[in-house]
Amino acid sequence: MIANQENAVLVDVRTQAEWSFVGVPDLRPVGKEPLLVEWLSFPSSGPHPEFARTVSELLEKKELDREASIYFLCRSGARSQAAAIALTSVGYTKCYNISDGFEGPLDGDSHRGTTSGWKAAGLPWIQS
Repeated sequence: MIANQENAVLVDVRTQAEWSFVGVPDLRPVGKEPLLVEWLSFPSSGPHPEFARTVSELLEKKELDREASIYFLCRSGARSQAAAIALTSVGYTKCYNISDGFEGPLDGDSHRGTTSGWKAAGLPWIQS
């Protein structure tokens, strides 16, 4: 969906530590890059108070309006769902949660990234 829609964007709402140590989606093959905006900062004291404003400003810089398709991603789908709701509440009309996230749920061995999610689906990603 992100590759096939000119005005689609991916917003990764995980933490700086997750982006650095776990990896990020690699959208370079489709000529895009994810927006990296923390929903919760470590240590968490609740959602980032400027989250919606920060994302809105980044979307405006990309010349994307409130009708752009915005896909939200976190580790397993919970934070990204909350982020999608937050942007919808300020007037964005096409906010989507990537329900299995970047790594998906724990498998039988208590490991993530093996059964579902961005990584398990074989979608491109990189680590720093």
